[in-house]
Amino acid sequence: MKIHFIIHEAFEAPGAFEIWAHKNNYQTSYSRLYQGESLPQPDKLDLLIILGGPQSPATTIEECPHFNAKAESRLIADCIAAGKAVIGVCLGSQLIGEALDAPYTHSPATEIGKFPITITPEGKKNLKFTAFGDGLEVGHWHNDMPGLTAEATIIAYSEGCPRQIIEYTPLVYGFQCHMEFTAEVIELLIAASEAELKAMSDRPFVQSPDILRQNNYDDMNRKLFSFLDKLTEAYQEQVDFNHSRKTKQSK
Repeated sequence: MKIHFIIHEAFEAPGAFEIWAHKNNYQTSYSRLYQGESLPQPDKLDLLIILGGPQSPATTIEECPHFNAKAESRLIADCIAAGKAVIGVCLGSQLIGEALDAPYTHSPATEIGKFPITITPEGKKNLKFTAFGDGLEVGHWHNDMPGLTAEATIIAYSEGCPRQIIEYTPLVYGFQCHMEFTAEVIELLIAASEAELKAMSDRPFVQSPDILRQNNYDDMNRKLFSFLDKLTEAYQEQVDFNHSRKTKQSK
């Protein structure tokens, strides 16, 4: 399994995604855009993971020279068309929507911290999310949320945001929430967001640095691993099916 990470900023690190990939001895590669690294080719990967960032899909190259929303959206669309598995986190989830002609919107509330999400009836029927139960507490760090296509299914929502996890296809998922947070990633985010956290300290869904550090992220990481295992199984089944069909057609 070849996994490629698109990383917009050093403080928006892969966290638990990378832990899971290394635990399974999967091949990992990276586009560290803040260091000027290029985007990948779809044929070089099986699973594309687009991480978050302080940008939005509306951020221009003039505003952030290392971020090209249109180029990322084209890559995502190409990966989806090629049958690759795709996961977008926060900004990444919004870029998936953009790639599928579903523009992002502002979330009703800013959420920064660890707060519960509720699994929808449709989400409970989805076998990839059986470990999630009726809901769980997960990480958040956002102001916006991804758009919805006609085929999209909302898997989870929160009190502050109606679109926390979205299934666009059985191999393409947007996570507005951050189930990849670890203590190390939280420290990076706190260091990069001191002024932001202070300015929003009176908002109902914004936790202080002290509380952010006290949160335990292990359980949500384990449940993320369960989802990832099932997603990669589904991807491999699709690859095997396509290979078998081509083999039969060539005979």
